[in-house]
Amino acid sequence: MITVPAHRVKQFGLEFYQASFSAKDIDRLVKFEVLGYAGGMPKEPPKAKRASRARVNWEMLEKRIAESEGAYQRPVIRRKIEELATYYRECKEAGTLPAIPGAVIITSEKRFTFTPMASHHDLGLLQIPEEHGVLRVLDGQHRLLALHALTQAGEVMGIEVPAVLFDTLDARQTVELFVTINAKHTRLNPSHIVSLAGRKLYPDPNQALAHDVIRSLNEDETSPLHGEIKMLGTGRGKVSQAPLAEEIVDFLETVENVGGSARISELRQGAKRFFLNYVKALAGVFPSAWAGRKYSIKTGAALRAFIRVAPDVMARARELRKDPLDLHAIREAIKPWATRLGDRRFETEGEWRQKLAGGTRGTVETLTRELREALRS
Repeated sequence: MITVPAHRVKQFGLEFYQASFSAKDIDRLVKFEVLGYAGGMPKEPPKAKRASRARVNWEMLEKRIAESEGAYQRPVIRRKIEELATYYRECKEAGTLPAIPGAVIITSEKRFTFTPMASHHDLGLLQIPEEHGVLRVLDGQHRLLALHALTQAGEVMGIEVPAVLFDTLDARQTVELFVTINAKHTRLNPSHIVSLAGRKLYPDPNQALAHDVIRSLNEDETSPLHGEIKMLGTGRGKVSQAPLAEEIVDFLETVENVGGSARISELRQGAKRFFLNYVKALAGVFPSAWAGRKYSIKTGAALRAFIRVAPDVMARARELRKDPLDLHAIREAIKPWATRLGDRRFETEGEWRQKLAGGTRGTVETLTRELREALRS
């Protein structure tokens, strides 16, 4: 056990602790992790000048950071760690400013033991299991990673790190507190909140399914959108996850309201298959636009419109007496788009830009209307 002086705080029936740790102890006890799906941090070659200035050994640092679907932290921002490491070094050299004046927020799945003082029941000693990874960072992960980077580089910082510690939060409370802290103050990316909402924060089946569908479109190697979506707000993709998720949730709610429980149950079983086949069919109906660089078919506005008419596409496939989830059925249903709209509709410098003059929302609504009219014809 590690024993530290602590202040016990009570707010609305919940207890937590305020304490401070040596840089060595907190580095030994904390597990660094980020929300992710494929294992391993996204590889981002650091710029030579930055690496020289901050002296961050990224290869060693990345080995310390775990990635899993059970985490809630954002992918690490390298520039932020570099800037913090430089700031810590400047604070040490100048001796006029504290490096970490604000408390980091820590959680633990294991309970602590608090022994109060005889004279003051809210002041005492806090015992924490001496295990690597017993603590998780709710707020302040970049601050601690920068400190860890300097420690690994052999620099002795010799500072105390103030911390607020929770040992009674369940998984839902932990994620909700994380979103509350980060959504406004650090501008947490909406796509990151979508991932947390779909699987952790709000147990909503439509949000969870929308999240899974988008992951499938982005990760399936046969998907025409493979690698094109910014999951968690990061990556090389150009399409944001959040607005697509909103459209898919609306689509699912529409199917549930119109078709009832039987129809939505069927769709939930085949949603990933439908959207994967739907996107494949789109790539086949608009081959030049999909493969060309001078087109806007793979933008958020266009994809939102395609999702918005998905119920119409499924209804058209049924009219043709075909399976609405099947690739050939979907391709047959949307065949009129090839002649009524064609690839030229999505030329960035052509008709697309003219429609864009009314704003993105107008573009989505205009394209949605055109797609529906073409299906009916």
